[in-house]
Amino acid sequence: MAAVAKITTDNDTPLKNKQQFWREIGQEIDIYNLTVAQDGSGDFKTIQAAINAAKGFPDKPVIIKIKNGVYKEKVTVYEWNTNMSLIGENRENTIITYNDFFDKIDLGRNSTFHTSTLKIEGNDFFATNLTIENTAGDVGQAVALSINANRAMLSNCSIKGFQDTVYVTGEDFKQYFKDCYIEGSTDFIFGQATVLFENCQIHSKSNSFITAASTPKGVDYGYVFENCKLTADPNVNQVYLGRPWRTYAKTVFISCYLENHIVPEGWQNWENKDAEKNSFYAEFNNSGPGFRPKQRVSWSKILTEKQVKSYTKKEILGKIPWYEKFNKF
Repeated sequence: MAAVAKITTDNDTPLKNKQQFWREIGQEIDIYNLTVAQDGSGDFKTIQAAINAAKGFPDKPVIIKIKNGVYKEKVTVYEWNTNMSLIGENRENTIITYNDFFDKIDLGRNSTFHTSTLKIEGNDFFATNLTIENTAGDVGQAVALSINANRAMLSNCSIKGFQDTVYVTGEDFKQYFKDCYIEGSTDFIFGQATVLFENCQIHSKSNSFITAASTPKGVDYGYVFENCKLTADPNVNQVYLGRPWRTYAKTVFISCYLENHIVPEGWQNWENKDAEKNSFYAEFNNSGPGFRPKQRVSWSKILTEKQVKSYTKKEILGKIPWYEKFNKF
């Protein structure tokens, strides 16, 4: 028999004036396998309702299948929602969307971190076949995806926004994006986590900066882009690969194709001379009109054949291949 969850309403408050969950009160649901569908054919009509009903700190994976639809909601996978997977029906048509931004939130200097459409806090997270977007537009900081979790992976997802689209954080946390599309304007990939981006399209919507790593001192890897394609909107022609949000930022592009929107100097120091000495910005085996190694800033690097051998998936993400458990999806 499936585990029983007694479903009432949001926050167990009276039904009156509150959204009622689609499942009738007391009906059995499997709290390890849930389905979200806006037409009422699943267990819940909203993604957050399904997450709230899932078992906390589960002893086996929790799988939430999301049917096609535009889900306008702020979604949080909480710290206790470990080992959770969000499986969309179709990348183009399973959309999680919201439009919060810094000035709208208005919670002071850290308002950026409250703007995310999807926030991941539970370790061992996986998502696939989803579009995650912040539609606030060109209005300042507006996060689409925030990940403060270890061993988090996204595969075949589109993450769309403008400034600060993807926030990846956690001093010792490892995260992995595979076959994803990420777009934005300024610093649209930022934070302190160690992250591998593999076979992704990184698309710039304005003349600005792609990455703003804040890699902690002593961490071996920051952001590593492998076999990615860097593209831009038609009128965009002055984009930097990155700048250091913090002094010890690390970002490396390996075997990537760079279109001609990438500026010849490649990197910028964010008016921080110390970052020129302490950050690590490098490339290896890149191609395309945006790859002009002889014109790069003097404090960036071109990796040697020997150095690049340490940039394996196991070295970057940890010797235990935690990401392999998601191959079944």
